[in-house]
Amino acid sequence: MTYQEPLSQKAIAISISESPDMAVLGLGPEHLRDAMAEIARYLLAMGARLVYGGDLRANGFTELLFELVARYRRDADVGDARSAIVNYLAWPIVVSKSAAEMRGLVDELAGLAELHFLDRQGGYLAPAALDDAVHPAVSDADWAVALSAMREVLTRASDAKIVMGGRTEGYKGRMPGIAEEALTALEVGQPLFLLGGFGGCAREIAMALKLFPQPASPPSWTGWNVFGRFDGAALRNGLTPEENATLVRTVHVDEAVALILRGLLRQAKQQPA
Repeated sequence: MTYQEPLSQKAIAISISESPDMAVLGLGPEHLRDAMAEIARYLLAMGARLVYGGDLRANGFTELLFELVARYRRDADVGDARSAIVNYLAWPIVVSKSAAEMRGLVDELAGLAELHFLDRQGGYLAPAALDDAVHPAVSDADWAVALSAMREVLTRASDAKIVMGGRTEGYKGRMPGIAEEALTALEVGQPLFLLGGFGGCAREIAMALKLFPQPASPPSWTGWNVFGRFDGAALRNGLTPEENATLVRTVHVDEAVALILRGLLRQAKQQPA
């Protein structure tokens, strides 16, 4: 029997963005980057594929993921040559770049990451179709539709989701990105690992799920009240209520990694091969 890595058949979505209240918590941006790096490194070591909805900004989290995969190759099963990262690009990002830029990126990342280009409704755009793509002006409504479509695709393509950080102002979608990522997972019963210790939108979602004390006044971002119909049991991530209470509060990366892997491995053991 061929040896199989524990998470080799799992695709794990990582959703992370800058947190506005890191300084208040005594943390800096480097803590969020370090947390993402460690979580991704351990997932790769156990054979998982990473799913991400990136934006290609220089020095952004997408770039960090690509660097990680170049340094720490996915510990895949024998014969499994699939890329370690599946990166989805929403339509407004696709039309902001030239076809030559996109083809160059595909070539540059060959063997490291699969890039999937999406149209406004979340349909796949073949790289060849980019040559004929029209680059229209993109409105706020276009952003909202395209980002929602991309997040639904990302959820369907993954087996579990990890969210942390997240801005609650200046977002382009129908709600903050981290919120929509979490909501799409909760609505379909996908395992969700919520790290609220790094502040931001993830922390406020934890409050709505009653995993943190309720705020004196509710957050003002669109969609926060929607989470009121869920509670901690909706996370469905293989962790006990006590373990999830620890995960949403911790700022210790090693503790967060241990809990995430514990939940994923418990679920993997419960599912048929």
